Amino acid sequence: MVQLKLADLALYQLLAKSCYKAAKKMRSYGFFLKNPTLKSSHQSPPNSFPNVTKYGLEKRSCGTVVCDIEGALLRTDSLFPYFMLVAFEGGSIIRALILLLSCPLLWVLDYELKLRVMIFITFCGLRRKDMECVGRAVLPKFYLENLHLQATEVLLSVESRVVFTSVPRVMVQNFLKEYLDVEDVIGTELHTLGNFFTGLVSKSGLPVKHRAVKDYFGARMPDIGLGVSDPCDNLFLSLCKEGYVVNKKEENKSGTSSAMTRDKYPKPLVFHDGRLAFLPTPPATLCMFMWLPAGILFAMFRILIGIILPYKVALFLGCLSGVDIRLKGGSSSSSPSTSGRPNSSNNKGVLYVCTHRTLLDPVFLSTSLAKPLTAVTYSLSKMSELLAPIKTVRLTRERKQDGETMQRLLSEGDLVVCPEGTTCREPYLLRFSSLFAELTEDIVPVAINTRVSMFYGTTASGLKCLDPFFFLMNPRPSYHIQILEKLPRELTCAGGRSSWEVANYIQRQLADALGFECTRLTRKDKYLMLAGNEGVVQDKSKKNT
Repeated sequence: MVQLKLADLALYQLLAKSCYKAAKKMRSYGFFLKNPTLKSSHQSPPNSFPNVTKYGLEKRSCGTVVCDIEGALLRTDSLFPYFMLVAFEGGSIIRALILLLSCPLLWVLDYELKLRVMIFITFCGLRRKDMECVGRAVLPKFYLENLHLQATEVLLSVESRVVFTSVPRVMVQNFLKEYLDVEDVIGTELHTLGNFFTGLVSKSGLPVKHRAVKDYFGARMPDIGLGVSDPCDNLFLSLCKEGYVVNKKEENKSGTSSAMTRDKYPKPLVFHDGRLAFLPTPPATLCMFMWLPAGILFAMFRILIGIILPYKVALFLGCLSGVDIRLKGGSSSSSPSTSGRPNSSNNKGVLYVCTHRTLLDPVFLSTSLAKPLTAVTYSLSKMSELLAPIKTVRLTRERKQDGETMQRLLSEGDLVVCPEGTTCREPYLLRFSSLFAELTEDIVPVAINTRVSMFYGTTASGLKCLDPFFFLMNPRPSYHIQILEKLPRELTCAGGRSSWEVANYIQRQLADALGFECTRLTRKDKYLMLAGNEGVVQDKSKKNT
């Protein structure tokens, strides 16, 4: 009997009721096509609230602003991409595929049912820990890129900020409080069972904005309300002393740009995690799944040619397969001598100091220069060491021991170091460790930058052994390498400079070459923010002792 009742509910709610509403919409749409004179009379009355662009920023400081993240703060109308990010990054590729296949069903459902279905598919069986990681490290990047400029300026101009939304609170709370300093977030609460989500909404259901405002503020009226040109939001805005709407149609007609550039972000976005490098709208996600089989084959091919074939052949076939490799600059100090050893005043190898974008930085540098290099690493996986076409040596993070190791490697040949200690995806350089400056005076800075269109080749919380594979799965991954001039002797430790002066000078030099910004952030800062740890894997033998 329970199964029959559930089947009856599903058939009525998801099929009969939703299909009836969809047919009604289509019928009305067709009726308006046949009778265009009646379309204007059917539309809602003109909105009585001014556009958000009419808001005067200069005369605001104190007060309370209320708004919704959907429609008002975000330029995109659809919530599907953000649910897809949670499904893919926090769940699995199977969960993401199921959510994509549900798109035809979502199209015929009304707003509330559509949201409930997306919540169920995305959160059913998802661990709370995984959602917290996605909310902290993945979603903020995509929220920031899609913020509405004028609406965000209004929000930030007022001292107290409260957001009322039907979006699950766990999906937006971290971003709103961390980047927009929102005081409180009232959103849809999800039912949990232990450390897992059930995929069901709690008993309170989806919040209704005007009712939530009344319950939260009581008899007091918020000073400013932000909404959209919608009858439902008109009721919500009528509860505020002032109301402003985000009218995207008017903005498109007037040519007003609502996109937020990086320099106007409320807070700089230095670190973020996750594999997807694009906003996963339904068409974009479908393209990703269609490319996936070919992408796996391309990645395997690109890895094999780098391991097996000579440098020039591997470089040619790699470019032929779609890898964009560009080499710029170089000097006599960075090219091998006729005897096979680099030109060096102290009979040592050249020390290449690189910016760190992916684990493949030393590999691409070695292939581009067509000569063997040795790379030092901190926490490279065993699989990456086995597949690496160049020699890799692990460091211990003990300064004296690591210095001796690198001195020995320099006496054997050229060496590649990445003083940042970890990768960074955004146009920022992390603080450089100064150890490399104490090793030699033959230092060649190398500015490296990468571009991807589908998958990121780095991770802080995922499997690091898959980083090169994901990078090479992109349709056209790009590596731009710029070799700068060898550092003059008077700017090295041998010329009387301290190691920190040398490290900071090279950091600024590389940042200027790439158009990046220098920071004092470190590897520890990155992993504490993205993964909740310091990014150091303890040796089991030491731990036991």
